[in-house]
Order: sequence, then structure tokens, then C-alpha cells
Amino acid sequence: MIASGGLAAIFARTRAERRAALIMYIVAGDPDRETTLAVIEALTAAGVDLIELGIPYGDPLADGPTIAAAGQRALSGGMKFADSLEIAATATARCSAPILFFTYVNPIDRYGAVRFARGARAAGALGAIVPDVPLEELDAFAPPLRAEGLAIPLMVTSTTPPARAARITAAASGFVYLVSRLGVTGAGRGPDIAWAAGAVERLRTTTALPLAVGFGISTPAHVAAVGALADGVVIGSGLVDAYAGTRGDEAARRAGAYAASLRAALPQRG
Repeated sequence: MIASGGLAAIFARTRAERRAALIMYIVAGDPDRETTLAVIEALTAAGVDLIELGIPYGDPLADGPTIAAAGQRALSGGMKFADSLEIAATATARCSAPILFFTYVNPIDRYGAVRFARGARAAGALGAIVPDVPLEELDAFAPPLRAEGLAIPLMVTSTTPPARAARITAAASGFVYLVSRLGVTGAGRGPDIAWAAGAVERLRTTTALPLAVGFGISTPAHVAAVGALADGVVIGSGLVDAYAGTRGDEAARRAGAYAASLRAALPQRG
């Protein structure tokens, strides 16, 4: 496990292993707390390098139908913001793969940014992706997270102008998240590999941060293609779909098998 060094240590290790990092997203509390913990354990055993733990929210602008439904299942089961922090703390205590939160501004604002930052750090999380914070408001939002040493990866999309992309990469910490296609998350449409390849090449000239690609990645073939060019490969909806409708050991078995198939697809680099 990553005891220190945060996200930089994860990418340094995978770089030394001559491969991309495998990053997988789940929703905290989908469909319940114990299933989430069992799935995290299975993902860790399958060799996942980093787990994005989504905090369920009723108005998730970046989430497609699969993840939005997972969030609703979690909320219907009574999952609260603080419960997501507790899940991360329990998983960390069990030596899970490192955890990075994925959430939105409104839930953090209601919970309290300072309270969230302190709770996330105490839970062992490495940072948070907050996709609806615009670059212009980052300095007003980020200080509590930075004060706790938490990373704030930022997103670049295919419609981001080059000058703005350079400013985003300069403001990001941990890694830069390249959104591989327009629209919300979901496994129905595959990633735009050609755009991702060009974006990685361009951004290598503006930042030394690792570049991870997500949205639309769901198959071993996708992972092989993206893993050949990026520092990290992010999978969310495909994983959530893999165990949707199940609980406990069966959910963990399905999640672990799916993650193992993608882990095996990561190409070795020369």
C-alpha cells in the first residue's frame, strides 16, 4: 500500500513497472456499506492502483445513467456524506488500495469544506476530484484541501482551448484527468482514442503531472489502447455495471473478476 507520498508515489511505482495506473470508480454505499467495503477489498486484490470513491449526490452533472442510478441506490439506502468518509477510513484501516474522493461542490459546501478536508485526510484519502469547480473559483474553494495536503486533480476536455488547458494543468495537483469524449460518464460509447493520444502529446509539453484518461473506457481493448499512451486509465460505469443488482460476496466476486480482466490488459511499455 501507499503509506506516504500520495498520488505521486502511485504513479512513480506504476512508471517503474512500465505500465499505466489502473484507476477504478465506485459509489460509496451502492447498494450498501458492507458491499462497498467488500468491493474495495476485491479491487485491491485484483491489483487496482487507485480507487475513486464517489460520494452519492442527487444532482451529479458529470454522471451518466449508470453512476447516477448507483448514487440513487446509495441515497435510498440511507447513505450520508459522513458515511462515505467512514467507508474510506474503514477501507484504509484494512489496507485497501489508496482512495481518492469524487464529489461535487454543493455537498462539500453543505458539509463544510474545512470539515470535509479534515475528515478526508483523517480517513486516509489522497485528495478529491470536484468536477464542477471552475478554474476561476478554484482558489476560493481549494485552500482547506491544500492545507490538509490533499490533491485536487482537474479535468481537461476536448473542447478546452489550449491556453486554458495550460492554466488548468498548472493549477492541478496529483494528476490531470483527460475526459476522452464529450458528454457524461457511461460505457455505451467508447473513448476517443485519437483525441486522447493528441491531448497527451500536447499536455506533456505543459506539465510534469501524470495524465490519466477516463470516460467511456470499459473493455480490455479500451484499456490496452489508452494504457499505451497515458499514465493512468480510469474506469467507472463499466465496473458499476459489472456488479449492479448484486450484494456482498457476489458483488465483490464480479467486481474483482472485471478489474482483474482490465488489469491484465494493461500493456507493458518498452
